[in-house]
Amino acid sequence: MFLQLQVWAFWLFQEGGAVGWDIRSLWHQMGMLAKIVVGVLFLMSAWSIGVMIDRLMAFSAARKQSRQFAPAVAGALREGKLDEAVKIADRYKKSHLAKVVVAGLQEFQAHQISSEIPGEEIEASKRALERSEAIVHAELKRGISGLATIGSTAPFVGLFGTVVGIINAFTSISTEKSTGLGAVAGGISEALVTTAIGLFVAIPAVWMYNYFTGKIEAFDVEMGNSSSELIDYFLKRSQRTATARK
Repeated sequence: MFLQLQVWAFWLFQEGGAVGWDIRSLWHQMGMLAKIVVGVLFLMSAWSIGVMIDRLMAFSAARKQSRQFAPAVAGALREGKLDEAVKIADRYKKSHLAKVVVAGLQEFQAHQISSEIPGEEIEASKRALERSEAIVHAELKRGISGLATIGSTAPFVGLFGTVVGIINAFTSISTEKSTGLGAVAGGISEALVTTAIGLFVAIPAVWMYNYFTGKIEAFDVEMGNSSSELIDYFLKRSQRTATARK
């Protein structure tokens, strides 16, 4: 993420460096198609940076709140206070575990209170947990597929700029009737710039996509474990209730 910011700052504000590049002059030499390619890559980079920041903040909040939520709700469940457990879950709205657990608790409570739907509390709670897991998984993945798309397509967008630059280089040779370096330098520079920018956009996007995918898989495991433990708790509670009625 920060690499992309540094790269764009370098290209936009540096007029010359150790390699002797004149960025402004190079920009003015570019054809319209090459400038469009650079603009598209800039938009792709800006969008990917936005997704990276959003997901990093969301995952950090989910992890932090889940660490606080887990021991708190476990204590309430040990004491058999389902209403208190639901209230605790409502306080941690950014926690992926809280979103899943509260769905199961509310469904279990609804079936215990309702006289129209006797029994089947466990199966209904299990279905509610599965639905909630699917919804939270989709929320966690928001924008992630876009990073994969950018990572796979940005090099090709840059390659399109490369092709345009090479075409311009050969056009310059044909127009000036010269095969010297000066006749093709502008087109080759244009080609290399768009290729480089395409790679600079794609590489961080691929890195962060793989990173986020690993995080989501870890969250899925945590949600699955929490759902399984909650179902076990419901089974034990139902058995104790049935025994007490006898």
